[in-house]
Amino acid sequence: FQAACQALGARQKFTRPHCPWTNGKVERFNRTMQTEWAYRKVFTSNAQRARALAPWLDFYNTGRRHTALDGQPPISRLSPRS
Repeated sequence: FQAACQALGARQKFTRPHCPWTNGKVERFNRTMQTEWAYRKVFTSNAQRARALAPWLDFYNTGRRHTALDGQPPISRLSPRS
């Protein structure tokens, strides 16, 4: 993970321990993931549910409109590398 962050020029940030209110973005993502993926349909096995995760994450990041981004998906916030 550290090597990937370094290669991307990304910096890892941590929230303060025992302060969930400082972690609103992740808490909101977890809520969305529960309602739109985990509990949207009945999965008959953990393997079936695990297979459904990657396509949902791809949709969430590249196709799903986000109100906080003026109706754009998160991928729209990334700049192509020069």
